[in-house]
Amino acid sequence: MPNRDIAMADAHFPARYWHALDDGRIQCDVCPRDCKLHDGQRGLCFVRKREGERMVLTTYGRSSGFCIDPVEKKPLNHFYPGSRVLSFGTAGCNLTCRFCQNWDISKSREFDRLSAEASPADIAHAAVTTGSKSIAYTYNDPVIFLEYAVDTAEACRRLDIKSIAVTAGYIHPKARHEFFAHMDAANIDLKGFSEDFYHDLCAGHLQPVLDTLVYLKHETDVWFEITTLLIPGKNDGDDEIGAMSAWLLEHLGADVPLHFSAFHPDWKMRDVPDTPPSTLRRARAIAMEAGLHYVYTGNVHDPDGDTTYCPDCKAAVIVRDWYDIPSYRLDPEGHCPDCGFAIPGRFEAFTGAYGRHRMPVAI
Repeated sequence: MPNRDIAMADAHFPARYWHALDDGRIQCDVCPRDCKLHDGQRGLCFVRKREGERMVLTTYGRSSGFCIDPVEKKPLNHFYPGSRVLSFGTAGCNLTCRFCQNWDISKSREFDRLSAEASPADIAHAAVTTGSKSIAYTYNDPVIFLEYAVDTAEACRRLDIKSIAVTAGYIHPKARHEFFAHMDAANIDLKGFSEDFYHDLCAGHLQPVLDTLVYLKHETDVWFEITTLLIPGKNDGDDEIGAMSAWLLEHLGADVPLHFSAFHPDWKMRDVPDTPPSTLRRARAIAMEAGLHYVYTGNVHDPDGDTTYCPDCKAAVIVRDWYDIPSYRLDPEGHCPDCGFAIPGRFEAFTGAYGRHRMPVAI
């Protein structure tokens, strides 16, 4: 195993998941882009680079910054509600979403964006000292900094700190197995439910993301939730939302939480209007009518759409107002106090919510 502190210092950490091609190039095998590189070239993500006869990760140990957030901001509503999470990302991305809401980080090709240096051990200890329950690999997609995320997750697990991946799930099976083996929870960004949407707006494909969702449900014990950003005129039609809801019910079951969030004009889609709150409420109604038990709205003030209801007796068991939790009624194992129904997720004794603020952290 290479010395990780040295590798962090020169930011050229040996990467995994690549193979040599007969034409002299090497192919990155992390995600379905299959970038084929000559010496000195970088993949589309910009952070995985060929150096000589190897692939390296150029952002190992380098971050765009650290913040403490409420876990509901990831968003995760059934993973230790109210807890605080230490969040960080790097730079780059393996999709090219024209509507990216974090484009200044995920689309960055300038390493001056990476203002913070921290080893995996540094990050794990920072989580402990800040009272964070979890680490979130977020802001840009962590699959492209897989080695850094995995090493950090291992350091966190030794200190009983959980790991959360906020990802689009655009990853090949072998890399996916290692990556999620080190994660305790994930939020998967299901960007739409048509191949045309993924092709035209993300330069990707839908099926690999669906494969990741099925893998998480049936081959891991990772707790995961799903988020879909609804964009007016692009992926917010009743038929598409209905088809997506039906697929989720059939392949993942009724209990995987689904979040519909609101788009705001950004990056290369500044000509598209904000998503009206009524669209989110309509999508939530369609998904719940299809049979999904836990459907939430995000990026708008909608206490009803933020609240967790018991699907058995319909009681409100976790009331949310933005990221505040004015009422929490589950027992430490997640049972409804009125009927005893077990709400799926990861729960413990509730001692209060971190709240809606975020706090930058220096490491």
